Order: sequence, then structure tokens, then C-alpha cells
Amino acid sequence: MNTPRTTLYRDKVNAKVFGVCAGISDYTGVNAAWVRLGALVLIPITTGASIPAYFLAGMLLNKKPQHLYVEKEEQKYWQGVRQNPQRTAREIRSRMRDVDRRLANVEAHYVSSNPRLTAEIDRLR
Repeated sequence: MNTPRTTLYRDKVNAKVFGVCAGISDYTGVNAAWVRLGALVLIPITTGASIPAYFLAGMLLNKKPQHLYVEKEEQKYWQGVRQNPQRTAREIRSRMRDVDRRLANVEAHYVSSNPRLTAEIDRLR
């Protein structure tokens, strides 16, 4: 799953320093204020080791492409994919099964009311 939408980026648009926390926020879907607060809480817990890690991430991570998402719904969808890919795949399969079932119902209705089409389909089998 190496698409641009599943990669962690620095978000320079919503950045305060380097955009690392904003990028993590975009990646996970968690509010940026909570991510920043978590980063501040990590400083005393890691006895300052998180500060160089933050700057290293700021230098190594690529900038977020400007037009990564077309609309907000797409951004929420990809955040869900990153959080739980199996759940997203199940949801898509479920939707496709529902579409397939509805299409079969339409086909059954149309074929049952059109004897010529029914005969043609039987001849193809």
C-alpha cells in the first residue's frame, strides 16, 4: 500500500514549526492540538530525546503535496484506510455485495418481464 495517500508527510500549510505534528494529525485523523500536546508531554518523559527526533523527522519527511485530497470526504476515507485497512476492505466488499445484489434484482425484474431476452440469455448458456 505505497500510494501518496498512505504516506506520512510534513504538513507545511497547518505547521507551527516544521509541520511534523500537523502531518501526524493529517495521517491519523487526530486533531493537531492533541498531537502537539502529546509531543509536548513526550519531552519530559523521554528526557528531551523527542526533540532531536522531531527535528530529524522534520528534515526527513517530504512535504505534503498541495492537492493530495480533492475533498474532505476523501481525506477522511484515506485516514480510515491508514487506521484500519481490513475494516475499510470489509466495508468496500460489503458495498460491492450490496450493489451486486441490487443489480441482480434489476436484472431479474427486467428478464422476467422480457421473454425474448430470457430466450436469448438461455441460448448463450
